[in-house]
Amino acid sequence: MFAWLGRRIKSRDTESVLLVAPLAAFELVFFVVPFLILVRMSLNESAQAGPYQSGFTLDAYRSVLDSGLYHDLVFFSFKLGVIATTVAVLLALFYAYAAYRATGFRKSLLLFSIILPLLTTLVVKTYAWRPLLAPNGVLNNVLMSIGLIGSPIQFAPGMFGTVVGQVYIVFPYAVLAIYSVLSTMDWDTVEAARDLGASRPRSFLEVVVPEALPGIAVATVVSFAWSVGAYAAPSQLGSGQQTTFAMEIESLMLTAFDWPTGAAFSLLMLGGMLVVSLAVMRLFTGSIGGVQDV
Repeated sequence: MFAWLGRRIKSRDTESVLLVAPLAAFELVFFVVPFLILVRMSLNESAQAGPYQSGFTLDAYRSVLDSGLYHDLVFFSFKLGVIATTVAVLLALFYAYAAYRATGFRKSLLLFSIILPLLTTLVVKTYAWRPLLAPNGVLNNVLMSIGLIGSPIQFAPGMFGTVVGQVYIVFPYAVLAIYSVLSTMDWDTVEAARDLGASRPRSFLEVVVPEALPGIAVATVVSFAWSVGAYAAPSQLGSGQQTTFAMEIESLMLTAFDWPTGAAFSLLMLGGMLVVSLAVMRLFTGSIGGVQDV
């Protein structure tokens, strides 16, 4: 955006500059400046008393890169990201397709149902899963009453509850990303494929899915980035084994008061997530094809 703004200034496009300037100022104040502060903080020295002492050192980065504990946290964070993203995007594709094919009240109901969770705060809607997934919760009671299980299963706290909570968080965004693309698809192309002998599953895989690729790409990147950096779901629905790097950074910053290490850890993870996100977008634009200007 800043590069675009610079080109408009050089071309003396005053109207465009005035329209974009407030957004550029907002991003500068609330994103660029805090990011630079975080970079500077990561270069300070850790202190015995207080969050840090001024200096220029890479000790915080060495501490993160050499720590086996942090390696385990990163591995789990990315594993959670892959699992939650895969489940969320697959479910979102079918849900978005159902909303696209629906008409009238059914379409309104499907879209309202996916927007409604966005009106609830993140912690509240994540915490609401605890009485549902607890050993003495609703899900276990239902399964035991119909005879599917003989004793309660600990869905939460645990990995299952963490994945369910994280999928629930990112699912609406994945649906909206895919639906926004499907809503522009011409249904006549699907009808043409069926007239030429394609079955319903084949027409879905060979016509609908390629048309939805831009939305799938966006849904994948958003879901993955949010899931890798998850905090609410693993903290509310996970056990001590379901600890993400976001939870560890919170502990470093607010409990251990080791701000340089926390800042370095967050910047390294930001870089890793950026690389993975770019690789995913490259996969969709290059290997699969069909995604342009995403």
